[in-house]
Amino acid sequence: MKEYRHLRNVATLAYDPALCSGCGRCAEVCPHGVFAIEDSKARITDRDRCMECGACSRNCPFAAISVRAGVGCAWGILISELKGREAPACD
Repeated sequence: MKEYRHLRNVATLAYDPALCSGCGRCAEVCPHGVFAIEDSKARITDRDRCMECGACSRNCPFAAISVRAGVGCAWGILISELKGREAPACD
């Protein structure tokens, strides 16, 4: 799979490590590897890889993650697929 990148420094992804239990669900569900688990806590590896799909926030049982799904690169890719157009590069 091509490595997509969102526009630099515009992702709506927010993470509060104080609320994180280190369960690892965010790292399991993120399609672009935005999260890693280190020292029993999640860590954002590269915020610009976030396509704002919302999988991390929907699967975080402790509300440590928020993201405005349906904006940015993810929305552009999905609309392109639905309309049969070439997807944006998001880089």
